[in-house]
Amino acid sequence: MILHIARVIFILLEVLILFNLLIVVHELGHFLAARWRGLYIEKFGVWFGKPIWKKTINGVQYSLGSLPFGGFVALPQLAPMDIIEGKADLDRAKLPKISALDKIIVAVAGPVFSLLLALFFAGIVWAVGHPVSEGDSTTVIGYVMPDSPAQKAGLEPGDKILSVDGKPVKRFMGMNDSISWDVVRSEGDKIAVKFQRDGKIQTVWVEPYKAETRGWRRKSVRQLLIYPAETPIIEKVEPKSPAAAAELRPGDIIRGFNQTPIYSPVALLEYISKHPNDKLVLHVERNGSKLDIPVKPTLLPTAGEMKPRIGIQWDTTGIVSIQHPNPIEQVYNSVTSTLKTIGAVASPKSDVKLQHLSGPVGIGRIYYLLFRSERGWQLALWFSVILNVNLAILNLLPIPVLDGGHIVLALIESIRRKPVNMRVLEVVQTSCAVMIIGYMLYITFFDVQDLPFVRKKLDQLEAQSPRKNSQTP
Repeated sequence: MILHIARVIFILLEVLILFNLLIVVHELGHFLAARWRGLYIEKFGVWFGKPIWKKTINGVQYSLGSLPFGGFVALPQLAPMDIIEGKADLDRAKLPKISALDKIIVAVAGPVFSLLLALFFAGIVWAVGHPVSEGDSTTVIGYVMPDSPAQKAGLEPGDKILSVDGKPVKRFMGMNDSISWDVVRSEGDKIAVKFQRDGKIQTVWVEPYKAETRGWRRKSVRQLLIYPAETPIIEKVEPKSPAAAAELRPGDIIRGFNQTPIYSPVALLEYISKHPNDKLVLHVERNGSKLDIPVKPTLLPTAGEMKPRIGIQWDTTGIVSIQHPNPIEQVYNSVTSTLKTIGAVASPKSDVKLQHLSGPVGIGRIYYLLFRSERGWQLALWFSVILNVNLAILNLLPIPVLDGGHIVLALIESIRRKPVNMRVLEVVQTSCAVMIIGYMLYITFFDVQDLPFVRKKLDQLEAQSPRKNSQTP
């Protein structure tokens, strides 16, 4: 128990360090550019809240806040950011004027540093590689849920999907050229799915499925209810179980049963649940040899109740490969995935809404899950490439408070040949800052629901809901 708690604390520290590094490097870009262009720098802070340490060096107040999240650089000669950075300690009107070009250079420097950090992380990933599961790299269907849209359209396990909604696919999961994203992003009543079966290419039209969700839960997005092919590898054989009696071993690959090939462990689990009393002949691959092993399910404890099982636990990762994409490829893929997300959110016909994005809590949860997995550091570095690119592009959106907003204001100033009225700037900046803070709280509301203990409680409340328990006469 103590070791488990220590591991959790260590993982949380890793998440905190890496997540803060992303923000601080971005702000460091603004700081160094401001130094280069001769701007007045009032404060440079790591973390927010009441300072637990601060010191003024060469006119700049450096501080370490009490809330361990992010950082900031206070530049009074740019548009006012009092609601975030605190009220300036001096009269901005008395500061020397700076050119619109200086403002643009300082604003752009943050996203540039985020991209440089992304390239740095991408270089490490290129050298050490990052793990890719079968589900992330294949387009072969492993399992089709019964009565799903995919099954009704005629898709079967073993089918290799070639394109979705007219777009070629190279992987099942992810953002670029993936089955899952092209399904989510589709907007028509039905989706064209081109696939290959037994050497023949066919196309079917599938009506996507959307689960019903409560108003206070994230809205469901489109699905076909199909899952990727993953090699069914035994991770553990439970003692005194039918599998142990049949001398099944960890590392055995179950290629099929009763002369039927399987492409996912779920197929075997489904068959056993529907035929609890039937004896099976498993087609097993062990160290290159093929074996036929008979086994009969029995009732075994599962999540507090007795269910028909044979007593094996699956390796949930399947066969994992290590890929070494070059840095340019990684950054390019991150840019395209970010732009695709923005385009999906902006489209009125898309199921992807602002509530489907992740804020600090959601991103921290992703980092935590990555660090917990095998080769967690490699996965976290790979994800950091995506996140840094995401941070750079989102900050360049032409919204006041963001870097893109500063650039737009500087361009307006250069066209008008005089700065925007400071009072107007204060109103616009404050209003947009309140809007962004409100949006972050909105996103956090949904992110918190994804935390395991919160999700469990919400699921329990939904199960007790009168609507769930009501029966139609």
